[in-house]
Amino acid sequence: LMNVQYAVWNGELYIIEANPRCSRTVPFAAKAIGYPLSNLAAQVMAGARIKELGIPLEPEPVMWHVKSPVFPFNKFPGEDSLLGPEMKSTGEVMGNAFTYGNAFAKAYRATGNKLPKSGAAFISVNDRDKGAAIEIARGLYQLGFDLLATQGTSDFLERAGLDVTPLKKLHQGSPNIVDYLTEKRVDLIINTPVGKESHHDDRYIRLNAIKAGVSCTTTLSAARALIEAIRAIKSERLTVNALQDLETPA
Repeated sequence: LMNVQYAVWNGELYIIEANPRCSRTVPFAAKAIGYPLSNLAAQVMAGARIKELGIPLEPEPVMWHVKSPVFPFNKFPGEDSLLGPEMKSTGEVMGNAFTYGNAFAKAYRATGNKLPKSGAAFISVNDRDKGAAIEIARGLYQLGFDLLATQGTSDFLERAGLDVTPLKKLHQGSPNIVDYLTEKRVDLIINTPVGKESHHDDRYIRLNAIKAGVSCTTTLSAARALIEAIRAIKSERLTVNALQDLETPA
């Protein structure tokens, strides 16, 4: 077993590190596909051939399985939730279901984060993400959320036909997103970093979101997943499945 971390920069693939060890992903994958990967890997290291073990090279899980990291940001006042290449998670959880949204909802809730079904969603994205933000904003609107945004994002979304309440940036006065967080008038935040000129505002928004216990995501891919999860818990019943009861080979 080898734990390899990759990075893609300007179309080039780089290896950050490669460790000959069993990572936390291995037991997750083993549960998902139903094969004891650590046991099988030990046999291969001892000289067995993979074709002799009788396992498929591309096993197909019978359900969706989502692994979500657990972060301790709420226990460290002043710690920014913006992620980088360093390890910040203190654990991981697993959610499984027959739909992706349901599985993601279980994993997200298991990390201790709130998954709102309705309320107000604040969106502030950089210029590069504004085109993709239309899809996300429209999805939230269809789920019954009121949309809030900084002026630039608000103008962009309104031109796409969405009803948005504009908020001022922190240095512009009130009303701003921190005012709304303090007054418990926002339930979800989507904030993609917008560069050095707004670094202070973005960091302050994330710090206050943690303080207020409001879910805050800093990537559009996570925002799309959250929408799928909210849609699932509003339209499906969250069921509990024991891994031992699933129809897997092991």
